[in-house]
Amino acid sequence: MATTVLASALGAATAGAADVKPAALVIAQGGLGDQSYNDLAYEGFKRGLKESGIDGKPVESKDVVAQATDILRRAADADFGLVIDLEYSHGEPMVEVAKDYPDTTFAILNQVQPGDNIVSVLFQEQEGSYLAGVLAAQVTTDTSIKGINDKPIIGVIGGTKSAGIDKFIAGYIEGAKSINPDIEVKVAYSNNFGDPALGAQMAKAMYEEGADIIYQVAGGTGAGVIQAAKETGHYAIGVDGDQDGVAPGNVLTSMIKRTDVAVENVVKDYAKGDQLGGKTLAFGLKDDGVGLSPMTYTKDLIPASYLEKVEQAKADIISGKTKVWNVVDQGYPDYLK
Repeated sequence: MATTVLASALGAATAGAADVKPAALVIAQGGLGDQSYNDLAYEGFKRGLKESGIDGKPVESKDVVAQATDILRRAADADFGLVIDLEYSHGEPMVEVAKDYPDTTFAILNQVQPGDNIVSVLFQEQEGSYLAGVLAAQVTTDTSIKGINDKPIIGVIGGTKSAGIDKFIAGYIEGAKSINPDIEVKVAYSNNFGDPALGAQMAKAMYEEGADIIYQVAGGTGAGVIQAAKETGHYAIGVDGDQDGVAPGNVLTSMIKRTDVAVENVVKDYAKGDQLGGKTLAFGLKDDGVGLSPMTYTKDLIPASYLEKVEQAKADIISGKTKVWNVVDQGYPDYLK
C-alpha cells in the first residue's frame, strides 16, 4: 500500500518557471501535521516554490525509513530536478542513489554526505539547545513560578539515541550545567517519532520523578510531552517550530530550528540555477538558523535576570567565547555515553 501511495505522490511532476524541473520534499518520520520539524520545513518549501515560480510537492510514505532507496529513485525517475530529504536515515542511501542520477540535485538535512550532486544542510542545534538549558536550569528551582518544585531536576525526551538527536540533548545538558553543575538532567528515548500517547506516558513518569521541565526532541511523539505538561501543570520545551501556542503557558519556550529558512533558500537557489551539489550549508545562532521562541505566553513569568543570562549566553556563543559541544563533530561527551 505504501508503494502505491508513493507512486501516486510522485506521478505528476510538471515543469515550472523557465522550464526548471520541479522539486520534491521528502517528509520525515512523524509526517505532516507534527506541528514541528516537518510542518516548518514544508512551510519554507511552499514559500520557496511560490517565490521562485516552480512546481513541487511533498512526498510522504508510511514506511519512510525502509523505503529510502525506493523513494529517492522514484523521485528522480519522476523527473524532479531537486529532491530535498528531511529523513535523517536516508543519508547513506542517498549517496548510492545520487550516483545514478547525476542530473538530479539531492539535499539532505542534519548531516553531511559526499557527492557532486548532494547539498548538505546543517543546523547548530546544540547552540539553541544550550540556551534552552540555561533557561531551564534557572527556572527549575524557582518555586515562585507556578508548577515548579525546589528540586534541581529537569528532563529531556529524544526520539532515538542517535547523533542527530543527541546533538540537541548534549547542548541542553551543557547549557543547564553552565548554570548549575550539580543539576540532574533525566534523559529518555521514545524510539518513535509519531506516538503522542507514548510521549505523554514517558513525560508523566518523568514529572513524577521530580522533573518540572522537559525538553522534547521527538517529533510527533513530543506532542504528547506537551500535552502531559498541560495536564500535570508542569512545563515542556518545544522543538524545531514555535510550539509555545500548542499549550499556552505550559510550554516554557521552544528551540526553533529554522528548517523553513533553509529549505526555502535551497529551493530558491536551485530555481536560480545555482550550483548546490558538493556544498555544505550551515545555520547557527549567528545566522538566525536556531534560537529560542519569543516566549509569548511565559515571558511575564520569567524573571528578567534569567532572560539576561540567556541573552549573555547567546552573545558568548556568537562571539566564540563559548563553544558548545557538537556530538556530530566531536563524538559523545562523558555525561551522555
